[in-house]
Amino acid sequence: MMLRKKLTQGEFAVLVELNIPKGVDISELVTHVRHLKSRIDAVVIPDMDGGVMRMSALGGGAVIRREGFEPVIHIYGRDRNRMAIQGDVLAAQALGIQNLIVVQGDAMANSDHPAAKTVDDLNELDLLSMVQSLQKGLDLAGFDLKGKPAFFTGCQVQPIRDDKHLLEEYEKAKEKIAAGAQFIVVPPVFDIPAYTQILNKFKSLKVPVIATVFMLKNVGMARYISINDPGSGLSDELIGRIRKAKDRETECVHIAAEMIRSLKGVAQGVKISAVGWEDRLPAILDCAGL
Repeated sequence: MMLRKKLTQGEFAVLVELNIPKGVDISELVTHVRHLKSRIDAVVIPDMDGGVMRMSALGGGAVIRREGFEPVIHIYGRDRNRMAIQGDVLAAQALGIQNLIVVQGDAMANSDHPAAKTVDDLNELDLLSMVQSLQKGLDLAGFDLKGKPAFFTGCQVQPIRDDKHLLEEYEKAKEKIAAGAQFIVVPPVFDIPAYTQILNKFKSLKVPVIATVFMLKNVGMARYISINDPGSGLSDELIGRIRKAKDRETECVHIAAEMIRSLKGVAQGVKISAVGWEDRLPAILDCAGL
């Protein structure tokens, strides 16, 4: 578990987030991850984020592990009850997946399966307690397991809207750490001074804090985020920079790389999310000097 070792020893870790296919053709996923060989520490695999049905994170994690990378998979209670989640977590261990991030499942409002029923048998704190129980060799019904799993388990913070919400998320993160979370992933903020204050707040909880760098694709995406996520700190100046650039795609790569360089002395790691532009990840790493 090199990610765990790196974070616990205070070294800077680089994670990338890759979406898995809606189907069984994994060729694109494999191609993207092979281009990152020896350049990253782990690959984060979301689980049907946005309510879109696709291959499970467990399956995607197994593919990533087979390619020689360290996977980090999301787990949440939206789609599975406690029996199914425990089974998946034990299967993850058997498949060589030892890193988990407990997340709040996305709302199903924009799901491609609007008739699907949510389960929500276990919330985030319940899931963290579940992992702790499994590691002690007991399932949630109190029965003994044959062999104890061992995980490096993190939690995720919701997008910060304002100072009041920051305090609320801070208190929730404190509860998650008490329940067993060993690191925190913080959502992206494009205003580095503001982001630094947010990251420092969570760093006071004395666990590794991973910042998120979200790659902008174009002016339209940047403006949408600016309007719909006021806590993102995405300024008109940054939007104007993309608009005025001769090569807007390259400018977006440069912006992501600049954020990584700026965060290297603040957070203990970064998670880079390219959302459909995974082929630009090597260029981002090049530009960031990683």
